[in-house]
Amino acid sequence: MKICISSLGDNLESEVDPRFGRCQYFIIYDVDNDSFESVKNENVIARGGAGIQSAQLIASKGVEVVLTGNVGPNAYQTLEAAGVEVITGVSGKIKEVVERYKNGEYKSSSLPNVSAKFGIQTHQPMSKSTEKDGEIGNLKEEIKSLREKLDEINKRLDELKRKE
Repeated sequence: MKICISSLGDNLESEVDPRFGRCQYFIIYDVDNDSFESVKNENVIARGGAGIQSAQLIASKGVEVVLTGNVGPNAYQTLEAAGVEVITGVSGKIKEVVERYKNGEYKSSSLPNVSAKFGIQTHQPMSKSTEKDGEIGNLKEEIKSLREKLDEINKRLDELKRKE
C-alpha cells in the first residue's frame, strides 16, 4: 500500500510540508516493502488549481492515503473522489510520520482543515488558536451534515412505515 506525505525535501529525513497542493515534494512511501519515491511538486508555482492538480497526480500514482499538515477544499474533494484517505495535522520528520502511521496513530480527516488558497497565503502552519477554531468549524459542519443525513433517514423510515 502506498501512502503520500507532503514534504519540504526529497528524503525521509525531511520535514513534513504543512501545505499539500503547493508542497515542495511528495514522498510516496510503499508500506508493504518499505521503499519510497520522491516526486518534485511542479504545482508549487501554479497560478491556480495547485491543490486539484497535486491531488490528481497523487491519485494517478496509486496512493491510498495522504498525510499532510493542511489540505484545502478543492484538493480534499479531488482526493476523496479518487478514493484517497486524507489525514491532516501531520508534522515532524517523514520517517517518524511513516512509523506513526504504521502504528495507527493517525485518524482520517472528514473535511478540509484550511480554506482555499491557503498555500499561497502562508507557508507556516496555523497557530494553535486558528487551528482550534478551524477544527471547531469543521466539527460544526460535520454535525450539520450528520443531522441532515439523520433527517433523510428518518423521512425514509416514516415512508417505509406508512407502506406497511
